[in-house]
Amino acid sequence: MPDPNRNPPLLPQQATCSFPYLPGSPIFTPEGTYIFQKLQAFLRAQYPAFGFQEVLTPTIYKQSLWEQSGHWENYKNDMFIVGSSKDKKEIPSSQLENSRMQPVKPEKDSDSETISGLKPMNCPAHCILFASKTRSYQDLPIRYADFSPLHRDEVSGALSGLTRVRCFHQDDGHIFCRPTQIKDEIAKSIQFMETVYRVLGVPNYHLLISTRPEKGFIGTREEWERAEKQLEEGLQQGTARSFNYSKGDGAFYGPKIDAIIWDGGGRKHQIGTIQLDFQLPKRFNLSYVAPRPESETGEVFRKFDRRIRKGLVAPPRPESETGEVVRKFDRGTRKGPVAPVMIHRAILGSLERFMAVLIEINKGKWPFWLNPNPVVVLTVTDNPLVQDYAKGIVKQLNNPQLENNLPRPLNSPYYKIDLNDRDMTVARKIALANEKGYAIIVVVGEKNVKHQYIDVTVSNILNQRRVWDTIEKVKPGSQAPVQKDRGVGTAIRGNPGVKLTLKQLQNAMQMMTDQYI
Repeated sequence: MPDPNRNPPLLPQQATCSFPYLPGSPIFTPEGTYIFQKLQAFLRAQYPAFGFQEVLTPTIYKQSLWEQSGHWENYKNDMFIVGSSKDKKEIPSSQLENSRMQPVKPEKDSDSETISGLKPMNCPAHCILFASKTRSYQDLPIRYADFSPLHRDEVSGALSGLTRVRCFHQDDGHIFCRPTQIKDEIAKSIQFMETVYRVLGVPNYHLLISTRPEKGFIGTREEWERAEKQLEEGLQQGTARSFNYSKGDGAFYGPKIDAIIWDGGGRKHQIGTIQLDFQLPKRFNLSYVAPRPESETGEVFRKFDRRIRKGLVAPPRPESETGEVVRKFDRGTRKGPVAPVMIHRAILGSLERFMAVLIEINKGKWPFWLNPNPVVVLTVTDNPLVQDYAKGIVKQLNNPQLENNLPRPLNSPYYKIDLNDRDMTVARKIALANEKGYAIIVVVGEKNVKHQYIDVTVSNILNQRRVWDTIEKVKPGSQAPVQKDRGVGTAIRGNPGVKLTLKQLQNAMQMMTDQYI
């Protein structure tokens, strides 16, 4: 367990800023946006392998939708309620909550079409999308992914940095599948989760199965028991990792699997979640067409078993192992609608919260591919030849072949390369680069200009061992055995470093990006 008394690290590059005008809604700086978008891009790159299609959905929906989904009854106190001045009169100040200037949330409005709510989650919109056309059993599973912003009306006292906010983005996903596909889809979701956590260096995390709440749940107890069993079987199929139960902590619509981690300060955070939902598809009358509807839910087999127990049919014979008896029993059935099962899935959960946890766990350091300050070039002197050479390096590392080639291709690589050629000592420049969290520091002097090489040192970066191993691949024999764990034998102003050509550094940067180093 982490030490709860450890002081949290400072973030070298400030990721967000906030103002009193928008409490709980962070504004991302360019550095924070860089990390945020890299995390999104990483997840998007995995979506095709796991069968997800990304969609975009609106932010505001009428009260009637939330009543249909069950959120109005079970979640409205945590929603932002809004109205249009074109649809209704201005809300008098007497009807506003004093602390949050929110309309008093009515128990029941006579005209629910005049009141709307900012969405706290994406599932109702994805249900609408599923219902937009007729679905066949052959179309399933259908998997939607969504990064749309969500809003939850957290009380002011609960707001905390990036870990508890009112506006956030979730790597939300919903899977619509047949009952026979539940275990496989749960297992694939667990595998997706493990793949992402491994790459991002998430430390030991714990899996919890949260079961039916004592009150405020929708559906029958029998449906919940069946859902909990299928969730557990899917989890066991997807991973050998152990898990625990959290009794009564399920969502109001179904049981769930949560991934729990602790940050460096000993605080517990939920990141990923996988939730099984039999209720929402029914509330939205979702269906797909199957050739034998009763066999989709196992009802044919249950009827057949009941008839055996009553002596109406003979016990199973060998041909029943191949399904022949069931086919004979089921021969008269016709195709019809079946309600799909819905699986809610998030790998990182709130991206804002996940970033905060990563900052805490990694002490403000980032892997190269995720670092908003990947490379800085420092000049040793103000010699014009050195200055021009340094500017040329910055230009070359920024992929110059694309400079005048517009439009750029979608997959064109780009790195943010900074230059510090100001009038100060090299030691001061290196100190500033370390403070800002640059991953790679390039030092250029007169000798570099004469011999056409650059001095490279690795600074604030995770997994320095893997970085030096990558450099070893682009320049074999560059590492001195006596300093194998630190880097190479060359010292650059007191720091371990290596002499590389510009092409070798470009190759190393590309390898670290491609391999998520």
